[in-house]
Amino acid sequence: MPLSSPVPRALRHTRAIEIEAFARDDGLWDLDARISDVKVRDVTLASGVRSGGTYLHNLYLRITINRELTIVDAEAASDAVPYPGYCDTIAPAYKKLIGLSLMKGFRLGVKERLSGVLGCTHLSELAQILPTAAIQAYANDVIQTRDGAGHDPLPNKPFQIDKCHALRAEGPAVAVYYPRWVAKAVPG
Repeated sequence: MPLSSPVPRALRHTRAIEIEAFARDDGLWDLDARISDVKVRDVTLASGVRSGGTYLHNLYLRITINRELTIVDAEAASDAVPYPGYCDTIAPAYKKLIGLSLMKGFRLGVKERLSGVLGCTHLSELAQILPTAAIQAYANDVIQTRDGAGHDPLPNKPFQIDKCHALRAEGPAVAVYYPRWVAKAVPG
C-alpha cells in the first residue's frame, strides 16, 4: 500500500543509501554500502558553495564478513564531503570495525569505537544498518530460512521467528507459514 498523497511540496534534498552484498571466491562476503546526499539548489557551506544537483556527501563503507557474521576487514572512502581535506581523513578509523560481530553487540560496538569525533557521523550511521542487510544477503544462501510447509527435521525454531512484528511466535503469520513453531496460549 503506498503512502497517502502529499500536500503540494518541493523537493529540497535527497539522501540515498545502497548496500550490495557479494559472495567472494574465498568464502567470505563483502557488503558494499554507500550513502549520498544531494541538494536540489546551491548551498553555501563554510568551505564554499556546492552547486545544486552535486553530491554534498558520497561516502562508501565496505565490510568483509565470514559465515559467522564477524567482520574480518573494513574500509571506508569519501568521494564527496562538505569539508575536503578534513572529512575525508577519517577512513582509516573504520578498521576499528574489524572483530565486531554483526549479530552480537554490533551497534553498541560502532558507537563505542566510532561515535562523535572518533568517526564520521554519516559513515557510522551507514554502518548501523549493516546487520539486517547481511541477514537479507545470507537468507537461503548461508542461513536457511526454512520457509514453507515442507518437512523441517531441525529441533530449533527458524532464526527469523520473534525478530519482527509479523513473525512473532504467537502471531497469525507464524501460524500459517511455520505452524510447528506457533506459540499457543496457555490456559489460565
